[in-house]
Amino acid sequence: MPRSEALLWSYIRKRALKGARFRRQHPIGPYIADFACVAAKLVVEVDGYTHWTQEQLDHDARRTEYLKERGWSVLRVTSADVYDNLSGVWETIAAYLPPPAASQPPPPLAGEE
Repeated sequence: MPRSEALLWSYIRKRALKGARFRRQHPIGPYIADFACVAAKLVVEVDGYTHWTQEQLDHDARRTEYLKERGWSVLRVTSADVYDNLSGVWETIAAYLPPPAASQPPPPLAGEE
């Protein structure tokens, strides 16, 4: 796992974000997502400098299209973002997640109305 992904993963693991649980290196069809929140159908990809070649940009576009066709949202962040603004990356991820489900009050006890 590249250093920027490891840094983001350690940040994600230490924080509960709206009750969301993320998996790292999660397979989806023929692809492996850097991070995925299955319940929210959110993929987070950390792109290093190797993602800026035309070949890689084309590959990433096909991958994103594949995931979106299957109902996933895809958030791409750069390694530089992770290093320089980790809390900002965290806030961006949080904005993609739905609010936590409201817990329902327990049913009344027997004899209560």
